[in-house]
Amino acid sequence: MSTSKRGPATHRPGSAGDVWLRSSGRTGREALPLSRDRIVEEAVALLDAEGADRLTMRRLAERLGTGSTTLYWHVKTKDDVLDLALDMIFAEVEIPPGDGRGWRAGVTALINGWRAVLLRHPWSAALLGRPMLGPNVLARSEFLYATLLDAGVVEPRLTAAAYGLSNYVIGSALMQSTWLADADEEVRRAARERLRADRERYPALAAHGPLATDGDWDTGFAIGLTWLLDGIEAGLATTGDGADGADGAARA
Repeated sequence: MSTSKRGPATHRPGSAGDVWLRSSGRTGREALPLSRDRIVEEAVALLDAEGADRLTMRRLAERLGTGSTTLYWHVKTKDDVLDLALDMIFAEVEIPPGDGRGWRAGVTALINGWRAVLLRHPWSAALLGRPMLGPNVLARSEFLYATLLDAGVVEPRLTAAAYGLSNYVIGSALMQSTWLADADEEVRRAARERLRADRERYPALAAHGPLATDGDWDTGFAIGLTWLLDGIEAGLATTGDGADGADGAARA
């Protein structure tokens, strides 16, 4: 945010996240042949097919069968499109129902759903450093924080737990989607041979690293998530915080 002599603080226009901090300014133009939702749907399709580097306003307009000028009635910049596309795919992450299964079940379902969406849209994980202020993202973030709060996780552990879970799913999806998209079998084979040749210098990686094993991504993710949740639960048990308390494991 910045201030000027002309008025109150304003957000720097044209930057990532700006689309959430201003009104669309298109009231009364619903009769236009193109809608923002249609633009974003086509942008997601382009991103899924070709990745973020290939998204331009001109190419998006061509896919929609219109001109760039018409596109700019609805979105100002490529950053607008990326922000809107990210929020649109987050709608695919189901918010778990409050069915009494316990906080761990809810968090596990949310994180697994989030991971599935990021892998279904491989371009997305690399863009999650952007300001995430769309309604779909905020609703799922609210569920995560509220569920941890209800379990008794309080600050500073609340932020640590939420960030730990979020960073874990983002990092895991980024590594998996990048590796699968950019490294074909020939590249993986060459990388394994490099590690085998340097096994005396990198013995653990040569024997157990992802290049050596091409391991089961799903199993590895599930184990890591369990460890994170175990740590959160152990913190609740040792401090006596929260609704679950020391017997949280039995009831969750």
